[in-house]
Amino acid sequence: MEKDADIVIVGGGLNGPALGVALARSGLRVVVVDARPAGARAEAGFDGRAYALAVASKRLLEVIGVWAGLSGRVQPILQIKASDGVAGQGPAPFFLTFDHAEMEEGPMGFMVEDRYLYAAFLAAMEAAGVTLISGETVISQVVSGAGVEVELASGRIVRGSVLVGCDGRASGVAARAGIGRTGWGYGQTALVTAIAHEKDHQGIAQQFFMPSGPLAILPLAGGHHSSIVWSETEVQAAAIQALGDAEYLEALRPRFGDFLGEISLAGDRFTYPLSLTLANSFVAPRVALVGDAAHGVHPIAGQGLNLGLRDVGALAEVLIEARRRGEDIGAADVLERYQRWRRFDSTALALGMDGVNRLFSNDNPVLRMGRDLGMGLVNAVPGLRRKFMRQAAGLSGEVPKLLRGVEV
Repeated sequence: MEKDADIVIVGGGLNGPALGVALARSGLRVVVVDARPAGARAEAGFDGRAYALAVASKRLLEVIGVWAGLSGRVQPILQIKASDGVAGQGPAPFFLTFDHAEMEEGPMGFMVEDRYLYAAFLAAMEAAGVTLISGETVISQVVSGAGVEVELASGRIVRGSVLVGCDGRASGVAARAGIGRTGWGYGQTALVTAIAHEKDHQGIAQQFFMPSGPLAILPLAGGHHSSIVWSETEVQAAAIQALGDAEYLEALRPRFGDFLGEISLAGDRFTYPLSLTLANSFVAPRVALVGDAAHGVHPIAGQGLNLGLRDVGALAEVLIEARRRGEDIGAADVLERYQRWRRFDSTALALGMDGVNRLFSNDNPVLRMGRDLGMGLVNAVPGLRRKFMRQAAGLSGEVPKLLRGVEV
């Protein structure tokens, strides 16, 4: 089979471009197929969608040449405050505070808007020589001997040695490879928007746990805008999303509180159903899954993209080192190395976030007392606090080279 690329990546969100750039910089030929037109997304105006990038994720982006394109667009997270409570009643007396001064690595994370991050990836893909096919969808894939063939809706055929699915929770790559999924819904919907506020957020991220679901208030660059991810029951979220802007704000205010002064809507309003979905395998013959295609998790700790970038670092390291050894990069034993590396870690973290959401998304007085005392205990013990911080920063466990800031 004459091949157009070594790696064909389906999905051009963020994980797909990150993997494409990491591989192309090592000399591998990469094609990224993105169903969305690239230019429209990169040129979008402010809509409030943003990501919390862990320290380890920042290191990966630095190594692959993406971080430099975000200069002046990044808000460091200097503190994280987590508390339990009921809307309109204020926080519980016990809470958690994580401060960047307790970590020698500096800020615990960084907030970056989607539009800036994607534009930086576009520039990095061009610089690395990644072939981007945008506005195209995949309709079939066939594994044949030492290669895989992908057919696009336009009739174009793309051939490679490995096919990587970065195409989300409803991954077509996974489905066509016969990979099933395990998961469940939470009966919750995330309401996502951006808020302008009177007072400077001072780089502090807030996580407020309420019986219907958590509210995250995440600082954006400039000091007076924050992104919110507000989880409610499906019925309540649908009713709130249907409100006009003024009524939407009235529903938000008792949950948001007044610690940032007067607030107003500053971005578009989005909703996302919340669920847990895990691929039953991260690999199939000449196929690997990355990011949400492998594991769709609850946004309670903002770890979705960071988990995906850990996949990117691991798969890039496995494939690049296999090529250097002269191995067939699509061989079953090569791809199995990636699965062994990432599947347990991803599944454990996904189930851990599932447990936290179930523990906090209720108003059971016994559970509430237990979780509040637990937060108070962690907050009072510096060693425990530091362990949680390093886990959230992506600095614990078997960290891929790229996430340690080291070239593969």
